[in-house]
Amino acid sequence: MSLTSELEPQLSLHFLSQSEPERGKAPPPLKQHPPPTTDPHQLQEQIQLQPVLQPEPLSRHEHQEKPAWMKHQRALLFMLGLTVWAAILGLIYYIHHNFHRQDAAAACRWAEARLSTSTDPFTQPCGYFMSPCGSSRLLQKNRGRQRGQGIRGHPQNQMEKSVLPERQNGETSYAKLREDKMLSRKNVLLQYVREILESNQNSRSSAVQKTKDFYRSCLDRRSIETAGAEPFLQLIQKLGGWAVSGRWNKTDFNSTLGVLMRDYSTFPFFNLYVGKDPNETASGTHQRYIQIDQPDLLIPIEWNRKTEKSQANAKTLRPFLASCQKFLNLLGSPPGEIMIHVGSFISLSSELAVAASPRHYRLSKGQLHQRMTIKELQRRAPAIDWLGCLQTAFHPLSLSEDDHVLLHNLPYIVQMSRTVNKWLNRHELSNSGPLHTFMIFNLLHTLMPAMDSRFSETAKNYTLALGHSVEEVPLWRHCVLETERGFDSVLTHLLGQKTALREAEEMIENVFDSLKSKLNELKWVDRNSSELVMQKVNSLIPRLRSSEEVSGGDDLDIFFSKVTIRTNSFFSNYLQLLSLWQNRRSKLLTAPIEAADVLSVTPFSLDAELLFPMGMFIPPFFHPTYPKAMNYGAVGFLIAKDIFHLLVPEIYYHSRSVHTVGKCVWSYYINATERASRDGVSALSTAQLQEVWVQHAALQVALQAYHLSLSQNSSDTSLAGMHHDHLLLRSFSQVNCDADPFSESMPLDPSFLIAVVCSTSDLCPTSPQCSIKSQQNSSHAC
Repeated sequence: MSLTSELEPQLSLHFLSQSEPERGKAPPPLKQHPPPTTDPHQLQEQIQLQPVLQPEPLSRHEHQEKPAWMKHQRALLFMLGLTVWAAILGLIYYIHHNFHRQDAAAACRWAEARLSTSTDPFTQPCGYFMSPCGSSRLLQKNRGRQRGQGIRGHPQNQMEKSVLPERQNGETSYAKLREDKMLSRKNVLLQYVREILESNQNSRSSAVQKTKDFYRSCLDRRSIETAGAEPFLQLIQKLGGWAVSGRWNKTDFNSTLGVLMRDYSTFPFFNLYVGKDPNETASGTHQRYIQIDQPDLLIPIEWNRKTEKSQANAKTLRPFLASCQKFLNLLGSPPGEIMIHVGSFISLSSELAVAASPRHYRLSKGQLHQRMTIKELQRRAPAIDWLGCLQTAFHPLSLSEDDHVLLHNLPYIVQMSRTVNKWLNRHELSNSGPLHTFMIFNLLHTLMPAMDSRFSETAKNYTLALGHSVEEVPLWRHCVLETERGFDSVLTHLLGQKTALREAEEMIENVFDSLKSKLNELKWVDRNSSELVMQKVNSLIPRLRSSEEVSGGDDLDIFFSKVTIRTNSFFSNYLQLLSLWQNRRSKLLTAPIEAADVLSVTPFSLDAELLFPMGMFIPPFFHPTYPKAMNYGAVGFLIAKDIFHLLVPEIYYHSRSVHTVGKCVWSYYINATERASRDGVSALSTAQLQEVWVQHAALQVALQAYHLSLSQNSSDTSLAGMHHDHLLLRSFSQVNCDADPFSESMPLDPSFLIAVVCSTSDLCPTSPQCSIKSQQNSSHAC
């Protein structure tokens, strides 16, 4: 981390080796870069001093004998050109170095701001560790904030606060960082992507520019509100109108259905997606199939376990009816016609809902992943032109009736076909087009995110009427998520350009090696159990899912060449996004690799690989110019914790250590807090024991991995003169409140693990004030 004290005089930055004490000798002189080879001003003076000669009449002899400077004209011109070129290179070097110094200084300020968001756990009493996220609790005492505030989108957070720094007059403001202790990795990544989209940095890539323009059009609420319902009404006319408005040209049912699925990613009667057959995956086959599932019906239904049927609840139907009426009213439907069409829509929806069933029921009945050919499906559910609809939806792929598809609720598909056929043949309703209106209603809900606030407010009121809460999502977050739906490949490309690939790959390798070493130290049930787990771990190939796997700028420009983004028409942009989304779904049928999830923040296994998304290696948790101790204390710990979570089932059932260490740490906690209130203290559940062990082991792995990196390169930087391990543990204490699916199982503040580690090892430079007594019944460390 090449940071200079002259750039940041307020920071105390030290270069430490592994063996130096916490407050050792002064840092060595910082290396100064040489000045540019040639000063452009000097170059200009040299050019101006060149003699200016006036031509005079020359004799023939004089003409033949040229002056000395003319004899070496080419050499002089060459030297002059070389000097100019050196000056240009020097100027470029100076500018690049200046930017590098600015980036390093910004990272240094960022690191300082990260440290200032929490108190030093080494200076806190045991009360600091009494409840989860103790440092956040201390901040709440000082600021009167409730737990949960500071988390983006949290219901208690009435005023939107920024998690990451915002640019103000070219500088970075860190005040809001100090207010937001509890950083969710997903929220931080979304904010990081937001900054990329909102940056004014020019790009020669047209795909990048279109992505940013799409995002900005989503933020332009004024244009969206001004447009009102007119863009949607125009789209209805493009689809042949509808009977609700009195103008419908009676379009073909199957043709309209195919267009809705292909161009607008709308699936009224059944869902379509692409995936593998788990039965084949187990045998090593990874072919993808079209998957046909029951749809996400708009009508509220509930599952009756006694009759094993879905049914509508009268109490929920009333607000649903009111919302449907409101939608038609907003679309300018004649008041006298609204109830006729709403009644038909609810009746048709109710008939379809009867055959729908929850996933757990279908799993118990063996109704998931039922394979059949399109020809066989046509025979079982003839009302749908399956080959025609699927060919339209997955254009330009070529399909045949002998191709296989996977069904996830065949009884529903059969019943849906009968229902559609019955409504198609109800001649008394031929002029009202109930099936067409049903499809338009579904299209409306698909496009509602791109429409004015009257529609979203109607949907919100309906949700509240059902007794459900509604999370207020900030506009920027909504727009980032919508942008990712269609432009995920561009965002992956942009994120890859900002990721420090070499540093991330080095950390992954060191953590994985240290984790395997930790597993070898565990006490196993028997030798076979140990070999079984280690064989699985050793078979995994950990690597960063880098930008090398995604399309380059030129390829992206070609792919998005037919996309036209209008900065003041989010609705038309959104239509193109839906088309892109379905196009991506089509490509999955033939793509050789899985589509990367740009917003992923946890590793996952794919075949024999353990893949780490680039979203794990972003500020404020990780930066290549941070001290390595900070990176290992935060992201190194998270990597180890995530890997352990993937392996917990195998480790728990084959090793005694999980239960033993979990109880050991918990007993330390009870012993350290014996003078505090003992309310709620009891034996831990299996899930709690597992999580205590996971986080304790992950912290040990992060420390070991960091020392492994020091053995490869003994130099590291620090902040405020803190010792390496002190800085690592301080950084760890800042991410232990990270929101993940397992956080509810952690019965104690993870910061307490610092006290446990420090009491049983010599890794800590000092002992925390929360000193814990040795266990009477334990002669070894947890």
